[in-house]
Amino acid sequence: MPKAERRTRLGPHSDISLTRQCELLGLSRSGYYYDPRPESEKNIYLMRRIDEIYTKRPYYGAPKMTGQLKREGSAVNHKRIERLMGLMGIQAIFPKKNLNQNGKNHLKYPYLLNKLDINRPNYVWGTDITYVRALGQWFYLVAIIDWYSRYVLSWKLSRSLETDFCLACLEEALKIAIPEIHNSDQGVQFTSEEYLAILKEYESIRISMDGRGRCFDNIFTERLWRNVKYEEIYLKEYASFAEAEQSLSGYFHDYNYSRIHESLDYLTPAEVYFGVNLDQGTKNEAAESLMTNEAKARRRLIPLSPKDFITMVPNSNISKVEINHI
Repeated sequence: MPKAERRTRLGPHSDISLTRQCELLGLSRSGYYYDPRPESEKNIYLMRRIDEIYTKRPYYGAPKMTGQLKREGSAVNHKRIERLMGLMGIQAIFPKKNLNQNGKNHLKYPYLLNKLDINRPNYVWGTDITYVRALGQWFYLVAIIDWYSRYVLSWKLSRSLETDFCLACLEEALKIAIPEIHNSDQGVQFTSEEYLAILKEYESIRISMDGRGRCFDNIFTERLWRNVKYEEIYLKEYASFAEAEQSLSGYFHDYNYSRIHESLDYLTPAEVYFGVNLDQGTKNEAAESLMTNEAKARRRLIPLSPKDFITMVPNSNISKVEINHI
């Protein structure tokens, strides 16, 4: 049971003390009483700049991030920046010492995408979490993307880094299709028993995980975050969670059905993923093979607005995606 759900079960009980309830649910008693203090305006500003710098230079760790902020005139030390980066759920993407020592004892899965020719939809799905800034607050965004077509199958926004929103995102994506390979980093959300249990329900899904600090292991998901940040988040000032969620919903719909990609021969992700030529009535059989009945029906539906779906260009030549490890 996710931690957030377990916390909702805590409360006054005539037969069971609060201490015993915490023991049975695997929660700390101090966590029940803890009321987190909001971050100061200074820290909110620093988190905004960290997010911008990290999006541009994801290889910056706390020392370089501290140095950059000092160059900009902020009086900070690396411990403060290290704490804020941890709060934001980000770390520099470069090989570190003792990569085989994980903070949490979880079952390790190999990275399966090295030199893999990704040549069809639903061959590889990638997932990741990124930080979303708002006015005086911050949220966390998770998405699952089909690497071949760049189609975003599902996404969820959360106020915390609890595992729940990642579980909901995965379950929603699996209603559309079943991937051959699911790739993620080794974050606690994706290595949790609950998350892995959902994947293991499907014998055909192979689980792949990035090496810690490997900057190119999840490259297409990282590119998605750059697009989301520069084309949506940095252009907006979300005043609330609801506003952020609504605005992101519009962005992802546009991204899937209207935004063309040069790497996709100037087609949209939806055209490539669903592979339907409405003029000729042909289908993409590679995508068809692993799709659920719900997804097969969806390929014939028009999106929110008919003008948002451009029919596939006949005989288009989309380059295959090949991952060459560095």
